[in-house]
Amino acid sequence: MGARENILARIRKLQGRGGLTTQAELDQVRAAIAEHRAGPLPSMPWSDVVARFREQCERLLTTHDEAVSVNDVPDAVARYLQEHSLQTGVAGWPEFAALDWQGAGIAYANRPANGDDATGITGCFCAIAETGTLLLLGGAATPKVTALLPDTHITVVRKERIVRTMEDAFALMRAEIGEPPRATFFISGPSRTADIEQTIVIGAHGPYRVHVVLI
Repeated sequence: MGARENILARIRKLQGRGGLTTQAELDQVRAAIAEHRAGPLPSMPWSDVVARFREQCERLLTTHDEAVSVNDVPDAVARYLQEHSLQTGVAGWPEFAALDWQGAGIAYANRPANGDDATGITGCFCAIAETGTLLLLGGAATPKVTALLPDTHITVVRKERIVRTMEDAFALMRAEIGEPPRATFFISGPSRTADIEQTIVIGAHGPYRVHVVLI
């Protein structure tokens, strides 16, 4: 008996069950997994998901702005770049390439970000109000490097894509795309770590700045 089998056998013995796992037990476990039953949730005495998302963004040091429609995104991005004295050249996802970036004074590179890009612009699959978190799904048209490599990450969030909880985000993903892609990642504010002497360092493993444009 290998170490794994030995451990599992001891667990079964302590549970008052002997022998090997039965087919009925396997079917029961698989049915429970397929059900995707949500676990216990904390009290959430708030109803406005957009207001809650904004509050949590501020807690995480994620800045945010608002645009009336997707066509107004370039102006909102230009305003942010100017306020922070950042370069006007950006790399971004294909879904925003047709917007009037030139009219806003921005050079938009429709490609994955590289080491020379200071700002990356992405969308997101959805956002989570409870924690101010962004859910991005990597793919050919949604390269994750554009969110992770540049010092500044600007993401466009549609208000109707803000859900209450992480459980809701997973349910939406299952409903719309089925199995998640290999690169499924959550972003909760700028990259930070306290590995060294418990001192918070911003931008250690990713962007120094995360900015949300709500539309």
